Amino acid sequence: MRFIGNLFWLIFGGFISAVLWTLSGLLMCITIIGIPFGLQALKLAGFTLWPFGREVEIGNFGIGGAIGNIIWIMLFGWELAVYHALLALLFTITIIGFPFGKQHIKLTRLSLIPFGTAIHPV
Repeated sequence: MRFIGNLFWLIFGGFISAVLWTLSGLLMCITIIGIPFGLQALKLAGFTLWPFGREVEIGNFGIGGAIGNIIWIMLFGWELAVYHALLALLFTITIIGFPFGKQHIKLTRLSLIPFGTAIHPV
């Protein structure tokens, strides 16, 4: 069932979301200061590509992660959060799209707080 969910996810917008995360990660890696932000974005791009069957745990980010998350929200995260929130609203209108909307809600949270996240298989 996870494979089918991930396959439909790729067809109905998951691939585009993963490309956006990847592009933002690569753009951030251009400068030395942006490398930690770019690595977080690339980590989350992999999660965005194949989200069903994996869970995200947010927490344990310390003072450095808190500062990184604040900078992330101000510079990069709010655009991706708005994108995922709008897609979540569109998908949750129908019963069939509800699982995809649920994944976009999870990605909205990750768009705001990428530092201190751990991705675990379910």
